Amino acid sequence: MPSSSALPSSNWLRLQKKITNTTGKKRPFKRRKHTHEDPSEASRAPPSRTHDDPAEGGSADGGPSTYEASADNSLPALRALVEGRLEFSEKQRHPGKYLALDCEMVGVGVDGSESSLARVSIVNFYGAVVLDEFVRQRERVVDYRTQWSGVRPGDMVHAKSFEDIQKQVADLLKDRILVGHAVYNDLKALLLSHPHPCTLDTQILSYKSGLTKSKRIALRTLVQDEVGVGIQGGEHSSVTDARATMAVYRLHKRSWDQISPGVFARSLPEPSSAKGKRKAGELDERRSRRYPRKSQRRRMWGKGAYRAPRDGRV
Repeated sequence: MPSSSALPSSNWLRLQKKITNTTGKKRPFKRRKHTHEDPSEASRAPPSRTHDDPAEGGSADGGPSTYEASADNSLPALRALVEGRLEFSEKQRHPGKYLALDCEMVGVGVDGSESSLARVSIVNFYGAVVLDEFVRQRERVVDYRTQWSGVRPGDMVHAKSFEDIQKQVADLLKDRILVGHAVYNDLKALLLSHPHPCTLDTQILSYKSGLTKSKRIALRTLVQDEVGVGIQGGEHSSVTDARATMAVYRLHKRSWDQISPGVFARSLPEPSSAKGKRKAGELDERRSRRYPRKSQRRRMWGKGAYRAPRDGRV
């Protein structure tokens, strides 16, 4: 029998060398498999953007890219309203009862220090655009303030006269509830007024309700805090601002309605309604007793008698 100390045969040596070479070739392949340069990983397509990315038109809450306009006051629906990702039916494009107003200005006068109305936008309760017009300027525009107003010289090509826009806005706001943010400034630019009981200012209501400690909170801050959408990052859009104002109001509609009894304690009067109006020839009894007419004085105090009221008025 061969001894255990005998040398291995030549065949065994060749086989051992072959096994060693084969194993050495496989080791680098295994190491490459665990590196980031794996061709299987590199060939994979990058993940597509989800709806969390606003650049793709998606919703910040992962919802669908577009919404059907409705009276839903949930945050996803209101975010879609602000971002303009809504589809409106024919009925939802009508003005309705609530209208949100926003205006943009340009600079005129010395160094563009004076503001002049340049764009007017109105949206309804659902966010559909009811009016969006540019206003023709009577004076030379010194500063278009494009970085804030979004208005450019080319927008004035088909602009309409101030009187025309003013009349359209007045007709739309008649017998309707106006929603705005610091809306007094917009009405002042339009040279219009609106009944106080029919005006809802989100800047005032947010302070009255304790939502903010500032009496003059900016719209972009209020929308970011309440709706979670950033606006006015660059050029402003009066349509976007009007929609954002309506979204904030709809979010707090239930609580804000309770501190605005002038609007909701009674329904708006019809244009042809005579409720509250005095009929022709009807006399106010309280006034007639204090300041009677001449014929009444004769009946009350006798012919030729006259008693002046205590305050000396006749």
